[in-house]
Amino acid sequence: MHRLPRAAIVAAATLALLAAPVAAHAQDTIHYVALGDSYSSGSGAGPYQDAACQRSTKAHPSLLAAELGAEFTFVACGGATTDDVLAEQVQALTAETDLVTIGIGGNDIGWTEAITACITPFKNCYPAIQEAERKAAEELPAKLDAVYTEIETRAPDAEVVVTGYPRLFAARNTCDALGSISIAEQQRMNTGADLLSAVIEEAAAAHGFAYVDVRDEFTGHEVCSAQPWLHGFTLTDVPYHPKASGHLAGYLPAVLGAL
Repeated sequence: MHRLPRAAIVAAATLALLAAPVAAHAQDTIHYVALGDSYSSGSGAGPYQDAACQRSTKAHPSLLAAELGAEFTFVACGGATTDDVLAEQVQALTAETDLVTIGIGGNDIGWTEAITACITPFKNCYPAIQEAERKAAEELPAKLDAVYTEIETRAPDAEVVVTGYPRLFAARNTCDALGSISIAEQQRMNTGADLLSAVIEEAAAAHGFAYVDVRDEFTGHEVCSAQPWLHGFTLTDVPYHPKASGHLAGYLPAVLGAL
């Protein structure tokens, strides 16, 4: 599989550590396209370039493009499913694309519905979690395969990096949503997140794509932790999505490490 220009990556990573601007030579310009859902668009990180899709200047794709000095096409969109990626996003890819990042799958399995069930007082959310897990195991692999195959077809020489999802909850107390999510429910949600990660990782590996597992990066920074990088239940922002700190300190280093 085609790799990004080594000189461009080394220069970007080194200069980033020195807090100096990245200066890419014209012949080494990286053509980068970011696909995916709200965890890629930056919902919850703000401010947004596109209100409808909530594409944030503080999302990890935006930060990565700046680090690499890349020519950047940002088409990830909050609420996107694999069908949306195929219908509305992959058209941004061309034979000239050098780098693709994509995070997708959570909306296909109804993860938001499972979270909503868990934050609803006096509601048993285990059936919703189990249904999400069933979809992850039985339906999502084929959907991911279709997306990844289309990426390979449209951008055959691109380096493709697939990003996963963090576990949401610290599962040590019931601080969130007025205590309506029990520790047991938090643990059960985290188990579901682990299954989702495993499915995405396996699908990525089948195509030779790099998989970025951010669960370790977010450990100690989940909802209800002392320093959360994720929004919990909130009416003023996008709940259960990474804050700007989650993109900067969680996703960005993990993606750079994969490159």
